[in-house]
Amino acid sequence: QVQLVESGGGLVQAGGSLRLSCAASGSIPRFNAMGWYRQAPGKQRELVARIITSGSTNYADSVKGRFTISRDNAKNTVYLQMNSLKPEDTAVYYCKLDPVPEILGPAYWGQGTQVTVSS
Repeated sequence: QVQLVESGGGLVQAGGSLRLSCAASGSIPRFNAMGWYRQAPGKQRELVARIITSGSTNYADSVKGRFTISRDNAKNTVYLQMNSLKPEDTAVYYCKLDPVPEILGPAYWGQGTQVTVSS
C-alpha cells in the first residue's frame, strides 16, 4: 500500500502562484511516475503534469510555461509550482502514483486539494 498526502492548495487571485506538495509513504515502487491531475465541477479529471523517477516530465498544453513539476526522490515527494494562475485553473488537484511500467501494480491517489483562482 502507498499513501499520498497533498498540501498547498488554497485561494489565490488571478496571476498569482501556489505550490502543491504530495508526499508518498508506504511500499513505494522503486520506479514510478508521480503526477498531478485536476477535476473541475462538471468536468472529467485530467492530467496536469507527470514526472517519472528519472526526471522525465510531460504537461498538459494548457499549463505549459506556467506550471513546473519536480520531485525529490529522497523524500518521495512531488511538487507542482503553479504560476500565472487563471480562473480556469480552479479545480480539485489530485496526486497520483503509478508504478513504471504500470502493469507492475495498482495506481494510488491522494485525497485531493482545492485550488481556487479568483478573477
